[in-house]
Amino acid sequence: MKNDIYEKMEILANSAKYDVSCSSSGVETSYKKGELGATHTSGICHTFTPDGRCVSLLKVLLTNICIYDCAYCINRVSNDIPRAVFSPRELADITINFYKRNYIEGLFLSSGIVKDEDHTMTLILKALKILRYEYKFNGYIHIKLIPGCSMELVEEIVKLANRVSSNIELPSDKSLKLLAPNKTKEKVLQPLKFARDLSLVRNQKPIGMSTQLIVGATPESDRDILKLSSALYDKALLKRVYYSAYIPVNNDKNLPSVVTKPPLLREHRLYQADWLLRFYNFSYDEIVTDEFPNLDEELDPKTFWALNNLKYFPMEINTASKEELLRIPGIGARGVMKILSARRFKKLTFDDLKKLKISIKKAKFFITCNKDFQRQVPFYRESLKLALTKPEPKKLIQASLFDISSITGEI
Repeated sequence: MKNDIYEKMEILANSAKYDVSCSSSGVETSYKKGELGATHTSGICHTFTPDGRCVSLLKVLLTNICIYDCAYCINRVSNDIPRAVFSPRELADITINFYKRNYIEGLFLSSGIVKDEDHTMTLILKALKILRYEYKFNGYIHIKLIPGCSMELVEEIVKLANRVSSNIELPSDKSLKLLAPNKTKEKVLQPLKFARDLSLVRNQKPIGMSTQLIVGATPESDRDILKLSSALYDKALLKRVYYSAYIPVNNDKNLPSVVTKPPLLREHRLYQADWLLRFYNFSYDEIVTDEFPNLDEELDPKTFWALNNLKYFPMEINTASKEELLRIPGIGARGVMKILSARRFKKLTFDDLKKLKISIKKAKFFITCNKDFQRQVPFYRESLKLALTKPEPKKLIQASLFDISSITGEI
């Protein structure tokens, strides 16, 4: 067991990096001490407020000791790794010291399970009370709830935290039974359901809640994943679902090989599809169907949907409804509002869209502007897909006679 506070910080911040449910983690680069821009995996991560402001958080575990033996987890009990644990006082002191030095604006706290679920949540609650009551800390705090803990502890946490989460990790009960036998979907969701209902009973705005789904560790399709996410959103249970490309950290016959690359592009496509669920009124079974259960890695989900539903296109930009405009590939919510505002005064053309600074790189294949239509590519699925996925030719830049650096290589 490590006792030095700096060693604890290194171990527990590093162990927390696999949890993405508070947004992006810090990155490690080559640096020299004392130089500007030196960064390392110090446990600082970033999340974003609804108005777009970036907030720096201390992202750390209370402990990486765990009684569970989840096959995909670096902190599982059967792994021989350095272990450490903060006392509630140590954790609160570190958070406040980081805050006073302007390193962070808040805390993201998760934990392995030491002794049992209630014991671990009690330690977390003690740290939270020291921060809120003793230090009068009113900054952002996100707490990872421990599935299986008592609802009394969850109630106390909800009173003091800004956001809570509980990681489902895997998209199906079958995979959970295989890789995380101590967990069930119901057990993971129980504290979130209680937190939601508690807020509603108090006539308060429900506390923000999130979860994490690991992508690529098990054979579920993107349709399975998005179906689960959609159900969680529909029940008003979660504000966000985070998708984490599986990083092989353990040798296990039921998991991909440790040399398997994380499916980062698939993770990216799932985030794009999730955006369509939350903000563009798509249903999961429109984005991924029985015929196409997985997202296309070459195309973003909206373009993929459009190619599979050409019956709705080409769409006339001057008469389409707001809901229809939102489904045009390449045109976002801001672009739609610009179109709706501008077309009140005139019939819009392709040139008008460019003047409005609306990108038509993708959209031009799916729209008409005052009955005008692009004529370069035939309106067939394969032809359009080829045009959308082929790389753009590189532009050759001819050096100017007056550009000495282009000849000498000097800057």
